[in-house]
Formats: sequence, C-alpha cells, structure tokens
Amino acid sequence: MTASTPLIPVANTPFHKSDRTRVFAFLVVAISLLLLTSGNTPAQRKSATPTDEEGFAMFKEYRGVQLGMTADDVRKKLGSPKDKSDDQDFFVFGETESAQIVYDATHKVVTISADFLPAATSVPTAKQVLGSDLEAKPDGSLYKMVRFPKAGYWLSYNRTGGASPMISITLQKIQ
Repeated sequence: MTASTPLIPVANTPFHKSDRTRVFAFLVVAISLLLLTSGNTPAQRKSATPTDEEGFAMFKEYRGVQLGMTADDVRKKLGSPKDKSDDQDFFVFGETESAQIVYDATHKVVTISADFLPAATSVPTAKQVLGSDLEAKPDGSLYKMVRFPKAGYWLSYNRTGGASPMISITLQKIQ
C-alpha cells in the first residue's frame, strides 16, 4: 500500500459525505416511522368498539344491507342504483348521502361504503359506529379502523378535515 491510499474514508472525500448523508437520511426515515407508528399503535389495538359476546361490532349494517347479502336483496332494500354492474352498485340518497356496494364473483356483498356530506341529516358519529369518540387531528379529520377477525370483517370511520368534511363509513369482508 502507498501512503496516498487511505484505508478509512477521510471526511473530505465524496464517498464519506454521501455515506454520511445516506445514514442520516435512513435514521430520519426510521425515527419518523417509529414515532408515527408507536404513537397510534396502542390506541388502535385497544378497541373500545362495542362488541357482542362473539366479538362482532354493533355497527353491522347500513340501511338494512349487510355483508354476505345478494345483489338482488340489496336492490330490493335500497331501490334502483344510480350506477349498476355485476361487481358493484352506486346508490345516491339525495345530495348529501351516497353508498357504494361491492360484490364478489357470486354476487354477494363484500364491501359497504357510505359517504355523508356535512349537510346530511342523521350522520352516524364515530361513537355510534366505533363505540367511542375519536380525537380530531388539528385539521379536524378523524380516522380509525377496527378489525373483527372472528367475524371476518373490518370497520372504519373516516372524516376529512376542513370546513366541509365528508364522512365515510366502510364495512369490508376480510378475504
């Protein structure tokens, strides 16, 4: 070896600066992910959702429609959809409420998603859906999802932020 070939990168070499930058960026990303997930994980694991003895959520249906119903039964309950297909229907209940119902290959309901605009009457609250109030983020948004593996589905409540928030409640079969 010659005296001009260092074994350890020197602070002034481009290799060392880019290596230091990569390590710093990795640490920033790793710490950010840890902070984001560690702050929310315990609260999400402790489910305050009202359940019956079998571990099912109390909020199991929307306008009489439940997971597993046939497309024909859904259309009998809700009427004619605005947009209809073999794999999903889109229903509109006035200017402030709509729903999307998704079907599997056997034409049975696997997803129910209801959307409400702020002016809607009788919009379910997070407490009615999940069994507890949620703490709003600074922009006013709310979100929580609870899984019910025993029952085979998950339930979520989502309110967007801003002056005119939209609320979405989704029930989906775990596949």
